[in-house]
Amino acid sequence: MAAALGLDTTGIDGSPRAIALARRKAAERGVDVRFLVADALDLGSLGEVFDTVIDSGLFHVFGDDDRARYVDSLRAATAPGGRVSVLCFSERMPGDFGPRRVTQDEIRASFSDRWTVEAIEAVGMEVNFSPDPVPAWLATIIRGE
Repeated sequence: MAAALGLDTTGIDGSPRAIALARRKAAERGVDVRFLVADALDLGSLGEVFDTVIDSGLFHVFGDDDRARYVDSLRAATAPGGRVSVLCFSERMPGDFGPRRVTQDEIRASFSDRWTVEAIEAVGMEVNFSPDPVPAWLATIIRGE
């Protein structure tokens, strides 16, 4: 979507299969996107920083230790003043099927050191296991210096 707007875009996933599928979709849509197989817990190894990072459904998969590593990894890949958008499952989702639910407090605590949580909005996340969007949080976070 960002590439279709003419923005320089890099897609990252740990799965070579997911990256191959994304490359195929981008080619079908005629958009120029760079895709990389990379570890989200080691984004610093890319040797790049980005002004905007979009996390669509990754934050909620991490346990506490890996969540802290992930936030550190985001810091390494996000420019000072850069924006991170995090879309994650919310504790408002009923039942226990699917990934771990996340509270607003957990988001704020994870991004408390040299980040500013600008907003957390209640949204619906489209998923492949439900015909209806499921409760989620969309957090807008700014990296400090």
